[in-house]
Amino acid sequence: MALRPTRLYEAYVFDMDGTIYLGDDLLPGAARLVTELRRREIPVRFLSNNPTRDPDMYAAKLTKLGLPTDVDDIANTVVTTVRWLQDHRPGAVVFPIAEDPLRRALEAAGIETSDDPSRIDIVISSYDRHFDYRKLQIAFDAIWFHRRAELVETNPDKYCPFPGGRGEPDCAAITAAIEACTGTTKVASFGKPDPIMVEEALRGLDVAPADCLMVGDRLMTDVAMAVDAGMASCLVLTGDSTSLEAEALPAHRRPTYMVDRVDELLPDSVWTERGWTAA
Repeated sequence: MALRPTRLYEAYVFDMDGTIYLGDDLLPGAARLVTELRRREIPVRFLSNNPTRDPDMYAAKLTKLGLPTDVDDIANTVVTTVRWLQDHRPGAVVFPIAEDPLRRALEAAGIETSDDPSRIDIVISSYDRHFDYRKLQIAFDAIWFHRRAELVETNPDKYCPFPGGRGEPDCAAITAAIEACTGTTKVASFGKPDPIMVEEALRGLDVAPADCLMVGDRLMTDVAMAVDAGMASCLVLTGDSTSLEAEALPAHRRPTYMVDRVDELLPDSVWTERGWTAA
């Protein structure tokens, strides 16, 4: 595990919260790094497991923080869920246990939704702060009683961390409730660490995963996904995982690089060329 890259990659894929920003503030070095990569016309893409925001919400947030970003540069689990349904279950009737961004995306894609258990083909478990017994009953009836529906989930996160150390239950908690009462097992998960996120992020780019760098603050999602997708990875120590946790992993599961702040991803040659010194 090296500390810093010695070269530039052909494309960069970034986690956002804990890597590029924390809450409503850019993290140190983020603006320098992204601006420099774009100046060199190196593709930059952003990922998130959070299905409670539309991609354009993320683009708007990055733009407001000083990093103008097109919606096509964002891939989150709203995008990957809709894409998987279109590619693998065309024509399926779905029951989304989800918030408005995913519901809007399903409607925009022409995917039929229903809360009638006798018609449901796919139950989508997602981050839903309005989850209740009624929704659990519909999922139970569609999967167990009618023996017709499959279970999928938008993301495998157990909880969503907040600045200051607090958090709240995430999608995996809802998936676990459905699996517990139905005896079923989800057939697909559309967020990190599943490589589907990388595939979506790199869609339209003529760049092989081996020539890309995945950058994030979580070992079990960001880095694990990169390893499974055949990408180089960097753990940024501004969020969830620590250097001790990285060093405790088996060698083949460790990040390729580890930095204290994201602009350390730029090799020394770039710093020298630009006349920069460490902030």
